[in-house]
Amino acid sequence: MVSAQSLDGYILAHIGEEHPYLHRLWRESNLHLVHGYMVSGHLQGKLLRMLVHMVRPSLILEIGTYTGYSALSMASALPEGGRILTYEINDELEDFTRPRIERSPWAARVDFRVGDVLADLPREIPDGSCPLDMVFLDGNKRQYVDYYELSLKYLRPGGFILADNTLWDGHVVDAAYDKDAQTLGVRRFNDVVAADGRVEKVILPLRDGLTLIRKI
Repeated sequence: MVSAQSLDGYILAHIGEEHPYLHRLWRESNLHLVHGYMVSGHLQGKLLRMLVHMVRPSLILEIGTYTGYSALSMASALPEGGRILTYEINDELEDFTRPRIERSPWAARVDFRVGDVLADLPREIPDGSCPLDMVFLDGNKRQYVDYYELSLKYLRPGGFILADNTLWDGHVVDAAYDKDAQTLGVRRFNDVVAADGRVEKVILPLRDGLTLIRKI
């Protein structure tokens, strides 16, 4: 039987090359941070870039910047005048992430904020306004439903939400994690989205699960 690791290697060898700056960012994240594995990486970065090329958004909201790999992957495909507003709640990451975003080839397209998007975004966007074309959701799993409702509020009709980690390493179907708060947050999010008639949705078994959601 072919191993998942062999298939992963084959896939990476048969997609577009990773940009040197992103590869360096991936390496530095894994060398210097305890949870470097949380970086989106080559495959997901290429998918995000491709989706941005397809949707051609003017404004993307990202919830959960981490080291900036996903934000920069999306920024690399933005059309002229496009912008990413990315929020990271963990202020301990700022000293690592901010200079790496600012030194990148796409720095002018990325607005990096440290703070709580649930509190800050409503102060930034007027009620009744829907300026967001795309949202990449990759924050605290316990708050995924809150992030989802916030995103829908400001997302234009026809816009997309991309929610990461929605299979949560298989824990969503593992009874051993029935009391784990992060797993319960992901399960609740998946159930809410599945029952929501305001959107179309599909889960891709990519890495840790990626749900594509389109606001009707």
